Amino acid sequence: MKPQSQSAPTSPVAKDRKDPELRTTGQRERFVPGLVACVMAAAAVLLAAPFLPGFSPLLIAILLGVTWRNLIGVPVAWTRGVQFSSKKLLRAGIILLGLQLSMSEILGLGAGALLVVVAAVGVTFAGTLYMGRLLGIGLTQRLLIASGFSICGAAAVAATESATEAEEKEVVTAIGLVVLFGTLMIPLVPFLGTLFGMPEEALGMWIGGSTHEVAQVVAAAGAVGGSALAVAVTVKLARVLMLAPIIAGISWHRRRTQSAGATAGKRPPIIPLFVLGFIAAMLLRTTGLLPASLLGAGQWVQTALLCAAMFALGLGVHFRGLATVGGKPVLLAAASTVTILAVSLAGTFLFPPTS
Repeated sequence: MKPQSQSAPTSPVAKDRKDPELRTTGQRERFVPGLVACVMAAAAVLLAAPFLPGFSPLLIAILLGVTWRNLIGVPVAWTRGVQFSSKKLLRAGIILLGLQLSMSEILGLGAGALLVVVAAVGVTFAGTLYMGRLLGIGLTQRLLIASGFSICGAAAVAATESATEAEEKEVVTAIGLVVLFGTLMIPLVPFLGTLFGMPEEALGMWIGGSTHEVAQVVAAAGAVGGSALAVAVTVKLARVLMLAPIIAGISWHRRRTQSAGATAGKRPPIIPLFVLGFIAAMLLRTTGLLPASLLGAGQWVQTALLCAAMFALGLGVHFRGLATVGGKPVLLAAASTVTILAVSLAGTFLFPPTS
């Protein structure tokens, strides 16, 4: 199967090399169909989202991509455009995600809440790597699951993939697990918080400190109340901020191991450009110079880009392929979820949010 998919494009590419103009035109033709499909899917998701309360556009986009892949299939002509969407559009969306972060709002959480955020991300990330090693799971798969479950779900998985050059099977496994366990947490965490008798703001802090996706945080905390939602989103965005140092650390580790071993090939940057863009966007938002209308437009564009990227990533989730993964990644995902729930709950009790 593999040789066939690799040999098919060989002759056109070889012909294109003889004429740069033909090569550019041929690449564009192979590039357009998949990109158009992802953009149209994102548009459909954004139009449908208001009629599906409780479901975030990103989650709908992933589920649409998964459904499409497994019921209809993905034409070969889409390959280049889908790859572009899952990488380039996603990185652009992550950069614009920085416009949602204001350092003043995050620092306003207080030292205790920030300590909880750092502990939840750090302990979960390190613990997932360690538990995955005990289970015999490869380093790349462990990194993908660790980042997705500790930081910000599918976006963190994709950002880590960019820093590690993970295989497609590893990426879709991590994303599938994030969607599964994060969706289960939407009703579970509010139910447990009510059972524990937690005040609304404290429950919001637990939701924001533990739930995987930003959209899943909004869905879970929104069901609790307005004050819970405000705290939950701010805490979650503080976790998103941890994306920059984590990805920089992964890139640094990969750069060091490549310099020690491989001699050929381009070494990865210590801090990927999209992470620098994310930090720059966050600092720009912090200045307070951007008008609300521009921030609103930026958020819409960011959601649209991430929807197109999530649809593209969903197209890579093949149930038959996931069935061959085995139970170890599922077990690791469950353990990672329990870890972040426990650490953030303990931190919430130790450093409850102040009104």
